[in-house]
Amino acid sequence: MLEVTALGWTLTIGVIVALLALDLSVGVFRPHAVGFREAAVWSVFYIAVAVAFGVVFGQVAGWDFGAQYFAGYIVEKSLSVDNLFVFVIIMSTFAVPEKYQQEVLTFGIIIALIMRVIFIALGATLLNLFSFMFLIFGLLLIFTAVQLFRHRDEDPDVEDNALVKATKRLLPVTDDYIGGKMITKVDGRRVVTPMFVVLIAIGSSDLLFALDSIPAVFGVTDEAFIVFAANAFALLGLRALFFLVKGLLDRLVYLSAGLAVILAFIGVKLVLHWLHVDINTSVPEIPTPLSLVVIIGVLAITTVASLMKSKKDPDSKAHAGSLRARSKTGDQEHRGR
Repeated sequence: MLEVTALGWTLTIGVIVALLALDLSVGVFRPHAVGFREAAVWSVFYIAVAVAFGVVFGQVAGWDFGAQYFAGYIVEKSLSVDNLFVFVIIMSTFAVPEKYQQEVLTFGIIIALIMRVIFIALGATLLNLFSFMFLIFGLLLIFTAVQLFRHRDEDPDVEDNALVKATKRLLPVTDDYIGGKMITKVDGRRVVTPMFVVLIAIGSSDLLFALDSIPAVFGVTDEAFIVFAANAFALLGLRALFFLVKGLLDRLVYLSAGLAVILAFIGVKLVLHWLHVDINTSVPEIPTPLSLVVIIGVLAITTVASLMKSKKDPDSKAHAGSLRARSKTGDQEHRGR
């Protein structure tokens, strides 16, 4: 079992908070359109920080735990790319001005990080109290993988989101973005702007991704510290990654299928772990190095196959994938726009 001192937790959280403050200062306090060069520099910076942390952590804690961190980081990073698809859909659905997109992304990352901390604490507690939760998490991931694969060529219907619909129904919403504010006064009446609705949509999508990503990362490590670190470092670079790859997302046509395979693999790994621990120790487990190889291999094959497909068929378009079929009403409204 990994032993992390209070100093270790403090230093790690301090680094993450400092990076989050840096991201906040760039994304919120200096709203501007982000170019490719700026996005590339920040993306390389955040990946380098995550890798440096993994190297230091592996040297201090041992490379078994180091491998678990890198496997968890790659899983969360790959899932965050799918999260970017949904962010792109939300941005386009609500026509977010480019200069405010950084602010939306930064708040989205903060919300996602808060939700993941809550789910990490809850997941770690449940796994410590009830070993059968490995089975529950495994079956949840397998079910999610099947649904994602079935609806891999669809996109989630953002405006059909229950929280978004309730917000529009219960609160007065302005037509325009007013200086990037979420709440303002118009003719003496307090109203919310589309920015508020966008953050509701981002937050609810973050909740759904947390429900999938936390069981997934617990599939490669049961250490809460590693789960937290992998999630935090994967999320911190999301803002810059959005502006770096948003023009390339449409070309990753097989990403949803690849993520479905990874989630199914991790689900099977969790089920085997439960069988090994609770039923029969002769049941084989999937070691972390093999998990790392499979995850990287699936992502590499998915990326290469996607780029080849896009080159052969330029009209093909990637989709975020959905856990349920789009309603016929939603389809008609979508086609009518």
